[in-house]
Amino acid sequence: MTQLTEATDRELTVTWSDPAALAEAGMRMSGLDYLRAIGAGELPMPPIARLMGFEGIDVEDGRMVFSCTPGEQHFNPIGMVHGGLAMTLLDSAMGCAVHTTLPAGTGYTSLEAKVNFTRPITADTGRILAEGTVVHRGSRIATAEGRLTVAETGKLLAHASTTCLVMAPE
Repeated sequence: MTQLTEATDRELTVTWSDPAALAEAGMRMSGLDYLRAIGAGELPMPPIARLMGFEGIDVEDGRMVFSCTPGEQHFNPIGMVHGGLAMTLLDSAMGCAVHTTLPAGTGYTSLEAKVNFTRPITADTGRILAEGTVVHRGSRIATAEGRLTVAETGKLLAHASTTCLVMAPE
């Protein structure tokens, strides 16, 4: 059995802003304005985006796109990108697509999410895109679908769906 040494260790440093302050700012803005402010750098990126290494690249009413370039820090024990990165990107894209439709003071949470992986994400995949689109937005329930693709080729890596609970202010 091969013994791993400290010489093989890698390091990743992650910094983030106060998530409570970010959430508080978001409650005073419509979902679309909030996500646009984050994209424009007027508000800091959420901690999960910093941790996972993704960024919002396009936002409009009912639609959100994130990008990420997977690295070693996303690998599972067999040297491929962990499916959790794909699911996190899709959950974020679909949830934020729903968020773009919400007025100020209204929140949401995922009730269910389902993903189908269609091909592995490897060290050679390169930049990936997660696009979320609202399918239905009711007063209490919203649904969205998502697609994860290779940015360069458009090849489908995974597709997903979600159901979100819309939480109006009390």
